[in-house]
Amino acid sequence: MIIAYCPTASGLERLVVDGCAPLPTTAVWIDLVHPTPEEQRAAEKLMGAAIPPRDEIGSIESSARLYDEPGAVVMTALFPMAAREPDPALSSVTFVVSSKRLVTVRHGEPTSITLCARKVQSDTTVPHTGPGVLFCLFDIIVDRCADVMEAASAKYDSLSQKVFEEGVTSRKTVVYQDVIKAQGRLGLQVAKMHDVCASLARLLLFLDAHASKVSLTDAQVSACKTFGRDIHSIKEHGDALDSKLSFLLDATIGLVTLEQNQIIKIFSVLGVIFLPPTLIASIYGMNFVNMPELNWHMGFWFSILLMVVSVGLTFLFFRLRRLL
Repeated sequence: MIIAYCPTASGLERLVVDGCAPLPTTAVWIDLVHPTPEEQRAAEKLMGAAIPPRDEIGSIESSARLYDEPGAVVMTALFPMAAREPDPALSSVTFVVSSKRLVTVRHGEPTSITLCARKVQSDTTVPHTGPGVLFCLFDIIVDRCADVMEAASAKYDSLSQKVFEEGVTSRKTVVYQDVIKAQGRLGLQVAKMHDVCASLARLLLFLDAHASKVSLTDAQVSACKTFGRDIHSIKEHGDALDSKLSFLLDATIGLVTLEQNQIIKIFSVLGVIFLPPTLIASIYGMNFVNMPELNWHMGFWFSILLMVVSVGLTFLFFRLRRLL
C-alpha cells in the first residue's frame, strides 16, 4: 500500500494511492506499507534512488544500512517497536530522503509513524519538505524511546518491590519462576532498546555528515545533534538499567539460595540430633545372648529414656551454639 502526503494550506493531506495509479509528484512524504515490487519500483522512479527490498532489511550489516544515492540518502534504522517484535524486518524502517521529499518503507505498524502522520496532517508548522517531515518523525521516535525506557524502569521498580519487600522463596515455586521470567523478558527488552538507540545514533551521525546533500537547515542540523544527545542519554539509562537487572537477578537467586541453604542446614542438624538415639536403638536391637539388660524388665523404658535424654542434650548443645 502507498500512502502519499501532499501539501495543503492546513497541513499535509493523506492520500491512499492505488497500485495502478501514478504517484503524485507534489507528494512530500510517501509511506510504503508492505509494498509490492511494483509499488517499490514506482517510488524508486520518483525518488531516483534504489530502495532495499524486505529480505535485505534484516540481513544487511549495520554499516551497509546507511548509504547515499544520487540526490538522496538511504537509511535503515530500528524503531522502538523492536522491544516487542522479534523480527528485524517488522521493527525496521527504511528512509529515503532528499531535499524535497521523504519515502519510508515499513513492514510493521510502528506507533511513531502513526503519530507522525496525525501530526503532519494538522500541524502547519511542520515544513513541507522531506527533511521537515523526517525531523518531525525523529522528534516522535526519541519520545517513544524515552517512553519505552521509562516503562521498563517502572517494571524494574515493581520487580524490585516484589523481590525485596514481598519476598521470593523457593517454596513459592510459581512466583519464583514468574519473577525470573519477568526479569529475563525485561532484560531482553532493554537489550533491544540498546540496539534501537545504537541504530538511531548511527543514523543521526550519518545524516549530519550528509546535511548539505539533503539541504538541511541550520536549525535541522542543530536538532540532529540534539536528537543524538537525547538518544545517547537514553542509551546510558538503558545501560544503567541493565546493570540493575543483573544485580536484581543475582539478588533473587541469592535469596532463594540462602533459604535453601537454611533448609539444608536444618536437615543436617536434625540428622545429628537423632544420631545418638539411632545409635542406642541399634545397640539394643542386636540379638546377642549375653546382653546385660536383655532380660531386665525395665530395660525398654531405660532405653527410651536414654534416647530422649540424648536428643535433649544434643538439641541443647546446638541451641547454645545458635545453630538452631
